[in-house]
Amino acid sequence: MMRVIDQFSRFFVGGLFIFSGLIKLNDPVGTAIKMEEYFEVFVEDFGSIFHYFIPWSLEIAMIMIVMELVLGVAILFFYRMNQTAWVLLGLMTFFTFLTFYSAYFNKVTDCGCFGDAIKLTPWESFWKDVVLMVFVLHLFWHRRRLTGNLRTLEGYSVIGGTALVSLAVGMYAVAHLPFIDFRAYRVGNNIPDQMKPGEAPLIEYVFDKTGEEVKSQKFLPAEEGYTYKSSRVLNEDKIKPKITDYMVSTPEGEDLTQETFRGAKLLIVMVDVRKASTANIESIRNLTEELEGKVDCLILTSSSSEQMDAFRHENQLAVPYAFADATVLKTILRSNPGIALWNNGVVLGNWHHNDTPGVAEVVSLLTP
Repeated sequence: MMRVIDQFSRFFVGGLFIFSGLIKLNDPVGTAIKMEEYFEVFVEDFGSIFHYFIPWSLEIAMIMIVMELVLGVAILFFYRMNQTAWVLLGLMTFFTFLTFYSAYFNKVTDCGCFGDAIKLTPWESFWKDVVLMVFVLHLFWHRRRLTGNLRTLEGYSVIGGTALVSLAVGMYAVAHLPFIDFRAYRVGNNIPDQMKPGEAPLIEYVFDKTGEEVKSQKFLPAEEGYTYKSSRVLNEDKIKPKITDYMVSTPEGEDLTQETFRGAKLLIVMVDVRKASTANIESIRNLTEELEGKVDCLILTSSSSEQMDAFRHENQLAVPYAFADATVLKTILRSNPGIALWNNGVVLGNWHHNDTPGVAEVVSLLTP
């Protein structure tokens, strides 16, 4: 029985760490955004020292992702379990506290444990960590007798190779876009449809009849002896729209949201022009000039009018701009700047500024 528990703990903990790490590795910028959210909460609750971590969110996120994958591989091979188990226990203790803190005080509504692929509520995240901690404690308690088969050189090669490959893949994802896009703004999605409620609500009613509790998905009449007690929505998560906060306005305050769904639109997403890369701004400028008269180009930003006007003048970018929420823009594209092509609200293409498309590619996507 002990051997069965050993093996289950090994594959459950190691596999879950690798699975979680790979999902984050697919989108390191998304993990960094979540880290920023936590640091901002810590600034309010624990002190201003965490403010200094915010500019380093991406680097910290990358270290955490690589560590998660390395730990997962080390556990699968039972590699140096005395040291591995200590690091594992420390990491799990921290994350269990973090998820409990988020859930109890309702600080961060999504822990980002599995990126955008699997959304967990704060309490689901906490109980997931509690279950995981049971098997982590088993591995920690029996760490001295859990020995692997890797020799020293083999162990260094496997662990070092895992770290280097993970780092290289993560850096590539940062310099481009996520390999697999799980977000509501991914290619192929119809944005107006994503803003509509999903399934019709399924309501479960609870009645009392002669002292017995009766549950039904339809309202039972009082004339037949049913007394209404309570009700709840069974599919609450499925009736919510995938997108609830997309809204665009002009510098004059006019609502431009619906206009972005009309016809062909090339959206240049610039979350913050002060941090926007200008490495490929010439390619973006040339693209907008060549598309003039063919596609409506629009910059979406959360920067101020003064900052946006200065940026456009400095980079000779003669494109109108409109405002949107910074969080929304970070969700649309993991690039600052980034390019999105929409046609009647349907996403035809998403590009990192390092992969700025040519006019022929854009036109071909718009051609039936």
